Amino acid sequence: MRSEPDRARRVLHGYFRSSASYRVRIALNLKGVPFEQVNYRLRRGEQRSAAFLAMNPQGLVPTLEIDGLVLTESLAIIEYLDEAYPNPPLLPASPAERARVRSLAQVVACDMHPLNNLRILAYLRGECGLSEDVVRTWYNHWLMEGFSALEARLGAEPGSGAFIHGDTPTMADVALIPQVANAAIFELDMSPYPIIRRIFATAMALPAFSSAQPAQQPDAGAV
Repeated sequence: MRSEPDRARRVLHGYFRSSASYRVRIALNLKGVPFEQVNYRLRRGEQRSAAFLAMNPQGLVPTLEIDGLVLTESLAIIEYLDEAYPNPPLLPASPAERARVRSLAQVVACDMHPLNNLRILAYLRGECGLSEDVVRTWYNHWLMEGFSALEARLGAEPGSGAFIHGDTPTMADVALIPQVANAAIFELDMSPYPIIRRIFATAMALPAFSSAQPAQQPDAGAV
């Protein structure tokens, strides 16, 4: 007989370099929810093990075990955390403001990141036979497309503040910060995006963001 799920178990299945795992670490930190980490070396395909696929058939990180549930997809996880652990809120009170925050978060999580995640880059390098220079050009092209749109919106829309929306972090900041960190790895010139750079610096001054950095994780440096 299958045992009942352990509602006290809070485990983030992820990888220290995974942008989506990074988002969930930030959200858990902001909510003050303690959690354990189980890490999978994606380049070695550990996320394709039978045990992990039984939990998440997509074979993707992150997967969060919490409250007796198994949750997948970073934005869905973050919205669950916001509803189950409402303070501090990561979505504003009004429907219009929530729509804005979701929209800005999805620019990163749905339009930028999927084009540049590890399995896409591996396909470009492997099956397509592209050089590292061409892959870098691909990566930075989609970063620039997304950051340019975000910078324009942040400069024009009245909801912007110290953070993407107002003066406290929201789901949009949780999505943005890992993508800016990735831009540094690929040596993207961020000078055209002063608002994004300011928000990044503001966020990284908070322990919830700084302690979620890849370099601060227990498996940092693992391939």
